[in-house]
Formats: sequence, C-alpha cells, structure tokens
Amino acid sequence: MTRVFTGWHMTGIIVAMFGLVIAVNFLMAGYAIGTFGGTVVDNSYVASQQFNTWLAEARAQRRLNWTMDATVGTDRRIVVTALTPAGPLSGARVEVVATHPLGRLPSRTLVLQSAGPGRFVAAQPLPAGRWLLRVDVRAGGNNARFDDEIPA
Repeated sequence: MTRVFTGWHMTGIIVAMFGLVIAVNFLMAGYAIGTFGGTVVDNSYVASQQFNTWLAEARAQRRLNWTMDATVGTDRRIVVTALTPAGPLSGARVEVVATHPLGRLPSRTLVLQSAGPGRFVAAQPLPAGRWLLRVDVRAGGNNARFDDEIPA
C-alpha cells in the first residue's frame, strides 16, 4: 500500500529541515560565545600609534641576540633558561605572565627566582593545562620579551 504525498508532507519536511539548520546555528553560536577569549587590542587605532615603538623594541631585542627556553617541570613550575651570545644570562629579572588560551582561568604573573647561571624557576606551580607565556627578561639595562607556550 502506498500513501499519497501531499502538501502537508512537504511542509513537514521543509519545517524539519529549517528547524535543524536553526538548531545547529544556535548550538554553534553558543559554542562560539562560550569559548571567546577576548580581543587582542581594545582599540586598533590607538594600538597603531605605538607600532613604530614596538618595531624599535623588536630591533633592539634582535641586536641583543638573547635566546630563551621555557619548560615546565614535573611539579608544574616554569623553568626559564636564558642565554646570551657570551653564555648564560646572570643577574636578570625574569617575569612571566601566563594566560590561559581561552580565558577560562585567570592570568597569572610569576616572578622567577635565579636557580643558577641562566636558569630561573617560578616559586608557585601552574595548574595543569595549556598556557601561553609572555616572558620579560631584564638585565643590565636591556629588555627582551619572548612568547612561548606550555602544552597541556
């Protein structure tokens, strides 16, 4: 026995199709809003006014030729190794701002203590997970800024 395909059947199919599309759109919009990490800069025009200053700082840092490696120990403490062309960097002040990539956890500012020539260790551990690091190294009137990542 076959049924007759009526306009009501077609209406049901169209309503179900558009209902599914709308439901998926709402779901995806909810995920997008829930995982939005914020803006890079609040006002791009104001940020552009500092662009030449940032370029000059980057050139000065490149001339220093410092290198930095950030790792996390088994106790979840950040360990930074800083080197100059002449060897390990000593007598430096190292500060790390750790930011959760999706903004789910608050940012943390850590001042690292010297643990030997060119080696600096954080006093407090980071919670488990992925972290983006902004490492500021200051020594002898010179400043260098590095970006790194601690994987999950």
